[in-house]
Amino acid sequence: MNRPLSFRLTACLLLSSSLLLSSTLRSQSQSTTIDPEHRYDHPTLAIGSQAPDFSLKGVDGQTYTLQSFKAAKVLVVVFMCNHCPTSQAYEKRLIQLTSDYAAKGVRVVAISPNAPQALRIDELGYSDVGDSFDEMKKRAIDAGYNFPYLYDGETETASKQYGPVSTPHVFIFGRDRKLRYNGRIDDTENPQKTPKSLDARNAIDALLNNQPVPVAVTKTFGCSIKWLEKSNWTEKAAITWAKEPVTLDTVNLAGIATLVHNNTNKLRLINLWATWCVPCVEEFPELVTLNHTYRDRGFELVTISTDDSSATGKAFKFLEKQQSSSPNYIYTGDDKYKLMEAIDPKWQGALPYSLLVEPGGKIVYAHQGAIDAEELRKIIFDDPYMGRIYK
Repeated sequence: MNRPLSFRLTACLLLSSSLLLSSTLRSQSQSTTIDPEHRYDHPTLAIGSQAPDFSLKGVDGQTYTLQSFKAAKVLVVVFMCNHCPTSQAYEKRLIQLTSDYAAKGVRVVAISPNAPQALRIDELGYSDVGDSFDEMKKRAIDAGYNFPYLYDGETETASKQYGPVSTPHVFIFGRDRKLRYNGRIDDTENPQKTPKSLDARNAIDALLNNQPVPVAVTKTFGCSIKWLEKSNWTEKAAITWAKEPVTLDTVNLAGIATLVHNNTNKLRLINLWATWCVPCVEEFPELVTLNHTYRDRGFELVTISTDDSSATGKAFKFLEKQQSSSPNYIYTGDDKYKLMEAIDPKWQGALPYSLLVEPGGKIVYAHQGAIDAEELRKIIFDDPYMGRIYK
């Protein structure tokens, strides 16, 4: 049946409007679906923008501003941090880049954008230190940084103006301090491999020769920025860990021998303690923190209570309060001297006592008395079964 022309035009307009509305709604839906990891990200500085000024303290005790680098022909601002394995992978390359271009009037400055309180404990599994200012000092010394390393984790004022997406993220400015490049250092994270595209070096070379930068913007790959707005993530993690079940099983001498032999593929920390031992109780939270930090990487905390069996209930309540969801045992034997021999013949009997055992039973750390958490963290991290992704 033929329809009047006016009817057909109206129908077409209605269909067109419907399709447009559907497309708009779909577009809006897609644009508002944001990865939670990047929900609080800030806009990245656009090419051609003037370098935002800053006033930040460096690990050397000096305060740096944009004017501190006024003589530089090219200024390279790198947002990086301690804990991120990708940042760690680029440390030596940044040191080399700084050295290679120093005589050519190029200055490199690194800024840590992360708020330490927004960093979850289990995000520290690939590092021996966190992202606090004091820990930045340690990393700078250990790694031999030859460039200023600045802390912006308290207010993130500078970081929000530059808008790094991940660590590391490079911003390169010409003599006029206008942004000419932002993105990755190169296209290969693994330092054992040869990059195909030296993007940061290409940009620097072009600027030194008064040439346009060949590629002004690239994507970056690494760890998300720990913005202050993410601080509640640590609270969410604590709630999750609090829900994990806590158990307390019995163990005899044969079982202890098996634990020490460590017939697993995990690096195992064995801690002997008792509810009546004050140093044991005081250090226990540090042990739980170490477990939360490294357990996703093949680390295991095993605790053995030396309390009398009549105190099993008391020991269990303590473990629940400490949220010790790793394997927990209470020794069932009466002879504590046989226990000492089974654990480690070198143990003199004082509590607490801690052993770090590699797969196959090799003891790489043994300590009587309260642990030095910082020292033990470094020993765990430096063990061949752990360490950086890229050695």
